[in-house]
This record gives sequence, C-alpha cells and structure tokens, in this order.
Amino acid sequence: MGKGKRSQFICQECGHISLRWLGRCPDCNQWNSFVEEMVISEKGKQQHSALTSSVPEPITDITATEHDRLSTQIGELDRVLGGGIVPGSVSLIAGDPGIGKSTLLLQATDALSQRYGTVLYVSGEESVSQTKLRANRLDIHSNSLYVLCENSLEQIESHIVNLNPIVVVIDSIQTVFQPQLQSAAGSVTQVRESAGHLLILAKTKNIPLILVGHVTKDGSLAGPKVLEHMVDTVLYFEGENHHVYRVLRAVKNRFGSTNEIGVFEMSTLGLVEVANPSELFISDRVENISGSVVVSSIEGTRPILFELQALVAPSNFGIPRNTATGTDRQRIALLVAVLQKRVGFDIGDADVFVNVTGGMRVDERGVDLGIVMAIASNHRDIPIPQKTVVIGEVGLGGEIRPVTHVDRRLREASKLGFNRAVFPEYNRKNYLADTTSGLREEIELVSVTDLHGALSALL
Repeated sequence: MGKGKRSQFICQECGHISLRWLGRCPDCNQWNSFVEEMVISEKGKQQHSALTSSVPEPITDITATEHDRLSTQIGELDRVLGGGIVPGSVSLIAGDPGIGKSTLLLQATDALSQRYGTVLYVSGEESVSQTKLRANRLDIHSNSLYVLCENSLEQIESHIVNLNPIVVVIDSIQTVFQPQLQSAAGSVTQVRESAGHLLILAKTKNIPLILVGHVTKDGSLAGPKVLEHMVDTVLYFEGENHHVYRVLRAVKNRFGSTNEIGVFEMSTLGLVEVANPSELFISDRVENISGSVVVSSIEGTRPILFELQALVAPSNFGIPRNTATGTDRQRIALLVAVLQKRVGFDIGDADVFVNVTGGMRVDERGVDLGIVMAIASNHRDIPIPQKTVVIGEVGLGGEIRPVTHVDRRLREASKLGFNRAVFPEYNRKNYLADTTSGLREEIELVSVTDLHGALSALL
C-alpha cells in the first residue's frame, strides 16, 4: 500500500464503515456485505472542491420562480414530479430490470429536446447503436437528443460542460466510476462519490439531472441509503412482468407531493399514459361472484377505483395463514381478527387470501371496509351488488371511521356508473352539508357506523 494510502471496509447494503472486516453488519445485520475500499485522499477532495466552488449570495438577491418547470409532455410523469422538472434538480428513478425505466426516459427526453433544445442521454449499460434501436421502436428522431456511451465520470462531466444541455440523464448511476477510486463500479464508494460530483455539477450549472438506479432483490434501492437523501426526487417504477400496467410512484419530492402516482400501459410503441386508471382496473370484473368488491382509494389528488377479491378456505396445514397480493398482509390479519371478535365470524382457523386485481398496490386505510366486506362475502358465499362501491376505515372496535376526500371518491364512482355507495356516517354529515357536491340524486348514499350496519347493507 502506497504512502498516505489506507483502506476501510464498507457495507454494500447500508454504507456502514468499519476499520476492519466484519462478518455481519451492525447496522443492517447483513452477512458478508463488507468490501475493502481505498479512502479518497484529501488532496483529491480539495481539488474537486476548488473546481466547483461558489460564492455566498444574499437571499434577497436570489430570484426563483414557480413557473420555470420543464414539461416532459407526458402528463402522468409531470403529475408525479409535481408539474414538471425543476431546473437544477436531481431526480432518481428506480425499478426492477426491464420494467421500462429507459423506455420512459427516452420518450421524455425526446419531448424535452424537441421543445427546449439540447438533451444529453448518457447510457452506461448499452451502446449507442442499441439505444438507437430502442429509439427506432419508439419512433424517436429528434436532432437535439444526444446519446453518449460512457462510464468514466470525468468524461461525462466534460461532455456536460462542453454541450451545456437542458437536461441530462445518467442510465445508470451504478455504471459510473472514477478511475482514482480503487473500488469496482457499483460499489458504495463509487455510487456515492459519483452521485455527489454530478449533484454539485447540476446545482452549479442549473442543469436538471435524472439518475437511473438499480434495485435489490427485496425491491429497495441498491447502493447506500445516502443516495436517496442526496437527490431532490426519488421515483419508483413498479409493476409485474405478466401485467402490462406500470405505476410510477414518488417516495420523496422536494418540489411536490409524494402521494401522486402515474399509471402507464406498456405497448409496442412504448409506455402509453392511462388517463382513466379506474375504468381500466375494473373493466374485466366478473359479475355475481362472492368475495369481489370495488373500493375507492385516494392516490395524491386522484381517486382511483380498484377491485378487491377475497377467498376464505379451510386450512390444510393446521396453522391458518393470511396471504395478500397488492396490500399489507399484517393489515389483513388485523381485519380478520376484528371480523372474528366483533362480528362473530368463525374464520380463525381458515386461510384468508386477498388480492388487488390489475397488479396494483393499495396501502390506504380507506379500503379497510372493502377488504372486510370481501372476506365476509366469500365466507357467506353471497355476492356484493355489482354497482356498489365501499369506502371506509375499520377500527379495532369494529367501528367505521371517516376517510378523506369522500366527495372526490363518490364523484369518480358516479362517473363510472356506480349507483350505490356504502361509506362512514361521519362523512355523510359533511357531504350533505357541502352544497357543491351535486351527486345526491345520482348515487344512493348508505352510511354506516359499524360492521354490523355494513353487513346488513351489503349482504
């Protein structure tokens, strides 16, 4: 080891630093995750700091406007970003391999280049000819969209400075490396330091930067968690391989809401926006089957209707199990316990399966009542009326608790042809007091206070 050089051991899962190798990380409890990496010299840090230094400015002299966002011309993407891309912002988009991250960004950069000017797309995983083949399939022919195949951070920064693009996309950050660091590309040190250099360049040049990140087997972002704290926006691209629908969800956004979602459909021409996801998710619903119910969830500012399906079957293993697809399994166990204790349903020794159709995931408490009613419907083998939507949160006492934005939920249900709604009594009082709702004659309102009332209204 050369003079002045020293090494340290870094956990590749969480970024924990140790002076010696450890078999198990004390922070994330992962086994065999420590890798030896060289420490960056202070001289190198000082040189980079000098190159990217800026001067303090009085806050009264700084101008900032809210209308200078860059629109990608993809409404679902702009919605999740909070209205568009903010100049100088750094966004991170993560998702499973093949989910459509590169496809979405190529479509977005094509629209950005045609409207605003030069856009640089840096591909570290594909050659320029492979990127061109994808662009041909997507019918992308913009003269202002530049493609660069490069992994060296120094070369990427040099091209950004010389080209001075409107937007830069790095696909992906795990492939970028600095030659002076003696660790492999994709390691914690390489990802953290490369992202830090690019972040400073984006802020000083006021160039929006979009980073693509890989995810681990458990679905979390690969690399150090500090990467999520460094960027301004973190987007997750979700979906299943056997479904054509993709959901773009914001988990962090300094310039907008983190509750918005964007829905896309994968086609031969790329990702197509789904303007009305509610109609899409309930379009294939089968009539007159027990255990099926339509619920309404609020995703950001948008109400979306989903179909929930439940199946109650005798347990063949002696130990009952609760299985959930698209929702929280622990929440299902809690609702089954409430249904058994407060209503007297004898399902404690049965297997309970709950599924959200369409490959979607719903975490809002406003679908609790729908889950309970779907389980009760299948247990009694009585179908819930086809044109009924169920809304409400269920408490441990079996009471039906209020939900937010009930007027938006009911309006969406009425628009899709539903003529009956079962929802909390508390929300009915506020809804009837609202003179702007205007749906009282179009949809039958059935308000309930507890599970007994909901069962009487539906089954």
